[in-house]
Amino acid sequence: MRAAVIREVGPPEVLRMEEVPLPVPSPGEVLVQVHAVSVNRTLDLAVRAGTYARPVRFPHVLGTDPSGIVVALGEGVTSRKLGDRVSVMARLRPAVPGRPPVMLGVDVWGGYADYVAVPAEAARPIPDGLDFLQATVVARHAPMAYGLLRDEARVQLGEWVVVMGAAGGLGAAGVQVAKLLGARVIAAAGAPERVQHALELGAEHGVNYRQEDLTARVREITAGRGADVVFENIADPTLFPQAFLSLGRNGRLVTAGAHGGGTVPLDVKHLYLSRITVIGSAVHRAEDVDESLQVAARGAYRVTIDRILPLDAAAEAHRLVADRAGLGKVMLVPGMAR
Repeated sequence: MRAAVIREVGPPEVLRMEEVPLPVPSPGEVLVQVHAVSVNRTLDLAVRAGTYARPVRFPHVLGTDPSGIVVALGEGVTSRKLGDRVSVMARLRPAVPGRPPVMLGVDVWGGYADYVAVPAEAARPIPDGLDFLQATVVARHAPMAYGLLRDEARVQLGEWVVVMGAAGGLGAAGVQVAKLLGARVIAAAGAPERVQHALELGAEHGVNYRQEDLTARVREITAGRGADVVFENIADPTLFPQAFLSLGRNGRLVTAGAHGGGTVPLDVKHLYLSRITVIGSAVHRAEDVDESLQVAARGAYRVTIDRILPLDAAAEAHRLVADRAGLGKVMLVPGMAR
C-alpha cells in the first residue's frame, strides 16, 4: 500500500510517499481502507516537527482520525463486519498507571495511508447520512467537547460559556456542543471572519480578542457576573489571563490544548476569591464518539471543511494548517488524484 511516511522530524518536506507492507489485522483488530483523514495541528504537525510531548519511532505514519471501510477482520472479531463504514478513535487503548494511552498516529502507525489496522472497538460505526469526510471531522473533536463541557465542566442550561479559538477544530466543536447543552455561548477568536464563522455556528455573541479586551467584553455581555465556563484549549500567555479573569464566581475553566505555548500566568487571587475550578482533561470515550456521530447524522452539528487534498499532498496540507489561512479542517483522501 501507499503511505505518507516520515523517517525524521522536520519541516513538511519530511513527509514522503512510500510503498509499505499492507497491515495484517491481529486478533481483535480490523483492517480499514482509509477514505478520509484530517490534518491536526497537535497530533500531526507537532509530531512531525518533533515538538510533541512524546517522541515517535521511525519510520512513522501520522494520521489520528481516519474513516473508511472495514475490509478484513482479525481473529475473534464479532463486533464489526466486512463492509462496515467506521470512524477510528484516536485513543486506541486507555492509559494505565504509569503509562499514557496508546494513540493512533503517535504510538502506532496512523491513517496517512491506504489502509490501517486498529482494535475493532476503536472503529466506531458511521450512521447513515454522514460521509467519510464529515464523520472524520465529527469524531475528531466533538467527543472531546462533550467530555470537557458536559462531563468535566457540567455545563447547565442557560449558563454562559466562553469558547476560545472558536473557529478552530476543537473550538467550533465547543461552540456547537455548548449550544446543544443549552448554554449561552460567547465565541472568542482572533480575526473578524473567524468570529463571524463562530456566530454562524450558533454562538450568541462574538469577541475578537486581538482587538478587544476579552475580560471587559465578557463582563459587559454577562451584565457584570462573568462567564460560568471557559472552554480554553490555547494556553497563550497573553490570552489565558484574560479568559481566566472573565470567569465569575464558581466558574470552571476546562482545557485539553496548549498550542499557544502552554506556560501561562495565573491570577491566584481570582482563583481562590472567586472559587474557580481549573480542569485539564483529554477525555475520549467510545460512547461520546457514537453520540457525536448520531447528532451530526440528525443535522444538529455542522462540519466545516476548508480543503480536500490527495494523500500525496500531505506536505502541502501541513503547510496550509500551519499558516492558519482557512476556516475548517484540511482533509486528505487516499486514492484521490491530483
